[in-house]
Amino acid sequence: MATSQRKSQEQFIQNLTKKSKNGTCLPCRFSPPEIASLLNMFQQLCGSNSKLDRSSFRDVLMTRFKITDDFIMDRVFRAFDTDNDGYLKAEEWICGLSIFLKGRMEDRIRYCFCVYDLNGDGYISREEMFHMLKRCLVKQSTEEDPDEGVKELVEIVLKKLDIDHDGKCSVKDFRTAVESDSLLLESLGQCLPCDTLLEDFMQLIHGKLTTKNF
Repeated sequence: MATSQRKSQEQFIQNLTKKSKNGTCLPCRFSPPEIASLLNMFQQLCGSNSKLDRSSFRDVLMTRFKITDDFIMDRVFRAFDTDNDGYLKAEEWICGLSIFLKGRMEDRIRYCFCVYDLNGDGYISREEMFHMLKRCLVKQSTEEDPDEGVKELVEIVLKKLDIDHDGKCSVKDFRTAVESDSLLLESLGQCLPCDTLLEDFMQLIHGKLTTKNF
């Protein structure tokens, strides 16, 4: 790595660490060497560009984390893309992966809620639950109304998540429910990696697996 590139990387790491401590960006729980490795991955993915597009990010979700649902991938991208410009900058890539791979429970609760809160109003409504669950429910027989099965499932999930019984799930409701039963964290669809794939990706970051053709 050229001296100028190394200095630029070191400055980026210092700035990101400072912003994370000050709370002016999403929390970054990676060490400086891990951030440097993730920057190298980001540059491989971007090529000559300085931003990561939606298609390239989706490829990472599919190949590295086996998340294949188009709608979920789009929602994960939106959760990473904090400035909503349709691209991921290096900071968004690293801070997003920090929650994705090393996030504490509170980090993950807020991240999953963001994925499920489709209109961004701070609540997960029945309609939003229906839309999320309809995508993952096993198809029923053609003799039945498939929506009825989804509606029944929505009511079951809502009963568990709607702690204050107001007909919708707030962040506070979601946190309380998940703290009571951690399985509810991804109750509306998988948006986090399984432990095995998480460990594999961390090995990539630590250089124990090759990142060639990442």
